[in-house]
Amino acid sequence: MTELVTYHDGEPFPGVIGRTTMESSPAWPTPVKARAGAPNVLIFVLDDVGFGQLSSYGGLVETPVLDRVAANGLRYTNMQTTAST
Repeated sequence: MTELVTYHDGEPFPGVIGRTTMESSPAWPTPVKARAGAPNVLIFVLDDVGFGQLSSYGGLVETPVLDRVAANGLRYTNMQTTAST
């Protein structure tokens, strides 16, 4: 197996695009990584779900992981939606 070749955004593509796979060599964009010491952040998106539906806010939809996060004191209560056309 060949070594993984990467390149940064804005740099020229270091791979080779040939007519066949045998004439080509791959290169991949460098993966984005958090800097050392950066905090862990979790972002999740729910569609057609309001706060009143989640169990951590008294709703009927059981969300045990969110319940544990909420029990540790993290509850967001400022929900905004923006209509799109």
